[in-house]
Amino acid sequence: MADESISERERHQIEQILELDLEELLVEEVDSLHDSSDDDRHATGRGHDGAGTSSGFTFNTCLASLHTYLGDVEDTHHRVAFLEGGAILNLPMFYLEGVVLFPEATLPLRVIEANFIAAIERALTQVDVPFTIGVVRAHRNRDNGRTTFSTVGTTAEIRQYRRLEDGSLNVVTRGQQRFRLRRRWIDAEGVPCGEIQIIQEDLPLRTPRDAFGDRLPSNASCAKPGGSRDDKDLEENSDESFESSLSLTERKVHQSAIVSCSGYDTIDESASSDDDKSEFQFQRAHHDSESDESLHSEPENGDSGFGNSSMSRLHSDQGKQRISCLRNSNINQLRRVPRTFWPFWVYRMYDSYCLAQKAADMWKQIVGAPSMEGLVKKPDLLSFYIASKIPVSESTRQELLEIDGISYRLRREIELLESVDLIRCRNCQAVIARRSDMLVMSSDGPLGAYVNPHGFVHEVMTLYRAFGLALIGPAVREYSWFPGYAWTITNCASCETQMGWLFTATNKNLKPRLFWGIRSSQVSENTH
Repeated sequence: MADESISERERHQIEQILELDLEELLVEEVDSLHDSSDDDRHATGRGHDGAGTSSGFTFNTCLASLHTYLGDVEDTHHRVAFLEGGAILNLPMFYLEGVVLFPEATLPLRVIEANFIAAIERALTQVDVPFTIGVVRAHRNRDNGRTTFSTVGTTAEIRQYRRLEDGSLNVVTRGQQRFRLRRRWIDAEGVPCGEIQIIQEDLPLRTPRDAFGDRLPSNASCAKPGGSRDDKDLEENSDESFESSLSLTERKVHQSAIVSCSGYDTIDESASSDDDKSEFQFQRAHHDSESDESLHSEPENGDSGFGNSSMSRLHSDQGKQRISCLRNSNINQLRRVPRTFWPFWVYRMYDSYCLAQKAADMWKQIVGAPSMEGLVKKPDLLSFYIASKIPVSESTRQELLEIDGISYRLRREIELLESVDLIRCRNCQAVIARRSDMLVMSSDGPLGAYVNPHGFVHEVMTLYRAFGLALIGPAVREYSWFPGYAWTITNCASCETQMGWLFTATNKNLKPRLFWGIRSSQVSENTH
């Protein structure tokens, strides 16, 4: 019996030694990550310019987007119809720190508090907009500790939910439409509520073909990055084919854009009714000129310059002739102005489809995403997709959510994609990673929202490499957002701020072997 107890003790010591060896191995991997980066890059099938997958990438990225850690959730089998722009309604509200929800993005929730459980219950049973809640970003001021709420948020449709034995709820929602928060309150049952107004989204702007006439440049293609454009593309991208796919209201908006552009090419004949005003202006200018000359010129031939009626009539006749000549030549010259057009690049600056193609090309170079042609044809959805995944701070992403106008949002995203390089700690500005270190570990993209067992939602960007992070505590397998990986808390080595987690494979055949998850709420706005 004694020998058996000694054997058990020795076995326990061996297990502890193995655990210590594992922890030391993880520390060595953190320190020597630069040396192993080439192997990781080969395993994940990514290069310096983008993240992607290959035959060496064995992790099923669909598992992360399913949020399997929430357990079995039931589908509501209900899809919410889009609300009309400008509609005003009341919704149960969720105010979340560190989260900016965009249309079409997935948001998981672990609902524990009684008032938010009641909010979900009301959303499931309300008649006007069933299965819908409002989501608004809450921001805590670091100086005074006060919490402020954004005025622009997104409606979220409850797609799946599960009621647990302790009364809590696991919920999976999906962003629908942007809204403006008009007012908020807590009702008698303690449910946070808000009066919202749905934001009317504009239509994607397309360069009107009539604005160029026969001078449309042959290399004016927006559909192909190289600028080449064949007859088929011209036909598919022409206004005729574009208008045929529009509704009556959308067609009127598009035609008004064409009319407003072509209106500059001709001069309205009604402009001639302003001839009297022009003549009055010329007469006044001529009168001022003659008065100026009479005050500053010397009299000729001994005349005093006063009472010379013949000279006055001569000056008057010459003045009228000059006025008539100037007036007629000015108007005739104005009417003879040739038709001109804005340069193509001016229209391209605000053409939603051109901007969508450029943003998609840049995103593919950075992330290595598969073909995005489907989203390029829908610039509004593409602008929301990139905004929800771009590796910037949550305040910058809130700025993108609040931009009205597809073209303006895409232009801002292109600016960010061109300028964003470094990912820094929000507190101490230490460099954590580079933009090119992004890794796609979910079919939703390199940045997504996940919820922990305590109900806190974190927006996490996944990276195959990170700098200056220290591991805290042992690796934990339970409640992992990425099945098959254990998570370890990581702090910034400089200021000890909790930055995210290191995920390590628990199966030797699982690749990548490790990767990092960084909280977007801890990312600095300084990207240089």
